Amino acid sequence: MAVFYHRMSQQPVLQTDRLTLRPHRIEDYAACRALWADTHVVRHIGGTPQDAQAVWFRLLRYAGMWSMLGHGMWVIEARDTGAFLGEAGLLQAARGLPELEGVPEAGWVLGPAAWGRGIATEAMRAVLAWADAHLEAPSLRCIIDPGNRPSINVAEKLGFMPLIDTALGGKPTRVFDRPRPMPPR
Repeated sequence: MAVFYHRMSQQPVLQTDRLTLRPHRIEDYAACRALWADTHVVRHIGGTPQDAQAVWFRLLRYAGMWSMLGHGMWVIEARDTGAFLGEAGLLQAARGLPELEGVPEAGWVLGPAAWGRGIATEAMRAVLAWADAHLEAPSLRCIIDPGNRPSINVAEKLGFMPLIDTALGGKPTRVFDRPRPMPPR
């Protein structure tokens, strides 16, 4: 498996007009638990709410990705209130899908209060700009349940194109690809 990384002494903080993308902290555990326990949130992400231990291990995995790979996930916060809105970033999850081998995977998940406001697109634009500047990957990929039209819309706005329809855990999954943009001449 090829691993694309840029060693970071610490995880960067990204800002957009409305958002701050920052490292996860232990204090985020309760908000992450609520996010990943929400049946509406996970409906298209595995379909099963995650228990407390799974979310705890998720937080530890996020820190490990940054430490070992030099990229990972960020918390999405509202700049004006500091409210936890969700998570976005890059991962390598060893899912067993050949189309994801050696390619960083983009991912985003938002709580219902952030849906329909362009938050995922705004957050992921910042993530992709960071990735384009810091990773040498030829492309980025993401996986989306074919029934999740809002996430497919986000992927398409970000330049991801359908690559293949497959299955993950026995459930239909569409893999999308976004080639690395060519540098300006």
